[in-house]
Amino acid sequence: MHEFEADAAVRADVFLSERTGLTRSAVKKLADEGRLFCGGVPVKAGHMLKAGSRVCLDVPPPRPVRAEPEDIPVEVIYEDGDIAVINKPRGMAVHAGAGRVSGTLVNALLYRLHSLSSINGEIRPGIVHRIDKDTTGLLVVAENDAAHLSLAKQIAEKTCCREYLALLEGNLKEDAGTVETLIGRDPKDRLKMAVLPAGGRRAVTEYSVRERFPGYTLAQFTLQTGRTHQIRVHAKYLGHPVVGDPVYGYKKQRFALGGQLLHAYRLTLTHPRTGERMVFEAPLPADFCSVLEILRRERG
Repeated sequence: MHEFEADAAVRADVFLSERTGLTRSAVKKLADEGRLFCGGVPVKAGHMLKAGSRVCLDVPPPRPVRAEPEDIPVEVIYEDGDIAVINKPRGMAVHAGAGRVSGTLVNALLYRLHSLSSINGEIRPGIVHRIDKDTTGLLVVAENDAAHLSLAKQIAEKTCCREYLALLEGNLKEDAGTVETLIGRDPKDRLKMAVLPAGGRRAVTEYSVRERFPGYTLAQFTLQTGRTHQIRVHAKYLGHPVVGDPVYGYKKQRFALGGQLLHAYRLTLTHPRTGERMVFEAPLPADFCSVLEILRRERG
């Protein structure tokens, strides 16, 4: 039984999703099974919590993980039995999804690591946060449930810092800024996300210019929230989509790329067991570096 205290008025499923890393649908399923309690009384997933409300979620022991171990190359830059930090390559999905049951980061981790947390179920063991299939760079994986809960809490409380580098089309007007919008499913295309006037979830992204080129900008992005495709959607909202983005970018692309030039280059977190503040960095992938070299030569 996992117990939490709400610090503001919020729906139970939203609060527990942020604190545990479970999806809202997974929280709803547990609530429907009578495993969600507030003040000792079973409640529904949509129950409104008040500041100070104590909520308990009974997560049953996991059934055997169904994702199968696969000997897939993956760069583990740190691992200690509590957490593992991965430098994910382009083209690798984090976990299984519709029509995809193998070749994922989870399959690789099941082969490489001795254990993974069970909180996120059979197809997402160890997964606390995600990056898109064609986004490269760092993410942290939990090797046990205690580490998972600690990391999920850090992400919810914004003490886990996730920083990205992206090459954008055009030149950003400002050298730095913050984008704060609502993000939700695009009403015209449910496979995409979009900035919405109402009804979406709050999304906050900080950005700063790292380098300017004729027709392009290298920018750093820091996530304050973690919505699906957040940086890519906010870059498009700014009028400067990520170079190579097949969903939110320009249809005509100068460079032949396998996906967007978006890289999770720095990850800062507190170790769940020792309390040590840790900083990890991953260099830009080869194709990103090659594009920057071309632009620097052209700039002179």
